Amino acid sequence: MELTQATVNDLLARLGPEVSHMYLPDDLDPQDLFDLLAGRYGTPRTLVLAGFTDPTVDESKGAALLAPFEDRAVTIRAWAYGDQWVGTGTARDADGAERPVLVVAHREVPGLFAVTPDEDADGGADADQDVNWMERLIRITGWTQPARRPDVDWAEMESRLGTALPSDYKRMVETFGHGAFDGFLDLNQEPWTDLREDGLLIWAGTEHENLYCWRADGDDPDLWPVVIRSFDGEDVAFDCQAAEFVCRILTDPDHPFTMARFFDTHWFMNYRESD
Repeated sequence: MELTQATVNDLLARLGPEVSHMYLPDDLDPQDLFDLLAGRYGTPRTLVLAGFTDPTVDESKGAALLAPFEDRAVTIRAWAYGDQWVGTGTARDADGAERPVLVVAHREVPGLFAVTPDEDADGGADADQDVNWMERLIRITGWTQPARRPDVDWAEMESRLGTALPSDYKRMVETFGHGAFDGFLDLNQEPWTDLREDGLLIWAGTEHENLYCWRADGDDPDLWPVVIRSFDGEDVAFDCQAAEFVCRILTDPDHPFTMARFFDTHWFMNYRESD
């Protein structure tokens, strides 16, 4: 069986929006299918390895993908992609033979103001000061991987830049590593200083040549507003931090810099297996 991205599209089209799976031909190399899906969706989460299920797997981490196999899954790796979980690997069929599988399941995508587990369900989840925007961003993108860059030497970087950096940005880099939101908004691993004479530090950018910056005013970087320097040199300011800004452009179709009108799924594409 020859595998291409077009073949994968055809296979996924045969599977319904809810929990659905198929056993694939025995001559298909599971690694080939894994490589194609990883090239499309980025780094996966391992749910089952050598027949042992990760005990931390729950509904928020793709547990629905395991339902069709009961205790017969051998290796299953999963990707969160918008409102869908996609998984592949191998499982034993009714005759006990280990075969390649492809499986999908519905995924609940949290809205911008869905209460996160660390927020007060009775109180101010709609009040910006009560929102943990990084936790919300992790949920919106379906990120289930361990932190990609937990050991960044921020003290060295901040000393070299001559300024402290916003805490939510540092957590974004530590959590997601080198890559892009929706494969479009590139997260800089260190702020660019090209616009420093204008009082701006650049924390992200897009292929449309918009630069996502902070107005680096004041001693508290957590109070720096986001400023977008457009491709034509116009500056547009937003009174929020970077993580909140990303959450809003991912989910609000009416935001002036929305990505929600162009992408109906939200994920983070990590460019490297390890950073």
